Amino acid sequence: MKTMKFLVMFVALTFSMSAMGQSSVQQKLKENKTALKKEGVSKDAKKEARRLTKEGWTVSPGGLPLEKQVNRLYMFLEQYDDEMNPLYFDGEGRATAENFAAAQIQATELARMNLAGKISSEATGIVDNLVANKMLADDQAASITTTMLENKTIFSQKLGRLQTPLVVTRELKNKNKEVMVRVITKAAAIQEIAKEAIRAELEKEGKELSEELKAYLGKD
Repeated sequence: MKTMKFLVMFVALTFSMSAMGQSSVQQKLKENKTALKKEGVSKDAKKEARRLTKEGWTVSPGGLPLEKQVNRLYMFLEQYDDEMNPLYFDGEGRATAENFAAAQIQATELARMNLAGKISSEATGIVDNLVANKMLADDQAASITTTMLENKTIFSQKLGRLQTPLVVTRELKNKNKEVMVRVITKAAAIQEIAKEAIRAELEKEGKELSEELKAYLGKD
């Protein structure tokens, strides 16, 4: 009889602990969902989304809500390394056409070209640094800088696949569609393309690179 009572108590306790365990798991899931809801969109993203909305911009059919798109863009642009250098660069492009698809293609290409311009700027900065550290002569620097500024189309092709966190559109008075696109790539990719272009230009001129210069430009 005592054995039977013990078994009944044991089973009841087991069910009670199991129920407590399930309740604990459910509570944890509920807390996680609440946390995700609270995480939401940053104040800056909401403010920018309101500004874009006032200017008539809307998202394309099937696209993320405007606040979410702006928030994704800011998440990239607000990342920095230990020395507070940006980890990502962005490019913006706008284009107008009779339909959304055509305008988006043109805007995306312009955004790539805008980003390619930042490769030119990065290359110019690297060249200036090389001259300042006496690793490159002034005449070489002038020639390379000119080439870098003329190579946007080539740089655009070297960018490869890009992140596109923001695509918005608006209808103009003449019924044409205007599209704005923001594209993103890693700063490290920009720097590597710039250094590769400088190496290629120096080698094309037949200049022998010093060991120090090879190390700086990542030359094996």
